[in-house]
Amino acid sequence: MSYDNPYATSGGPEHGRGDGAPGSDERTFAVIAHLSALAAILLSAGWLTFLGPLIVWLVLRERGPLVRAASAGAFNFAIGITILGIVAWICFFTLILIPVAIILWIVAFVAQVWCSIRGAMAASRGELYRYPFQVRILG
Repeated sequence: MSYDNPYATSGGPEHGRGDGAPGSDERTFAVIAHLSALAAILLSAGWLTFLGPLIVWLVLRERGPLVRAASAGAFNFAIGITILGIVAWICFFTLILIPVAIILWIVAFVAQVWCSIRGAMAASRGELYRYPFQVRILG
């Protein structure tokens, strides 16, 4: 299975249609992987955005290549956003860089929302969404 074509192998009808395209269950779990980061923004004030995609990856990665790639991408991107948030907090505590911290928080929030929604829309079509920058931890 290549990373460019996550559908090089397919399972039974619940995992795909037999022609290499992901099935509806696989697409649904991939959408959940992308949107779980947005749910974490509300539940954890933005600190645990990586937890939802990580749980999807740990529990559901065997459901198919789309779920595996979507949850890994969402997790890797959320780690990058978390690091950006930490940098913003460091800037905030230096007092003189408070405006920089505010800009970083806004950029992190908009990027997380925008990319998660785009990823969920792509997953609902059965397509793999590649996040713009990632800290490659899961593959």
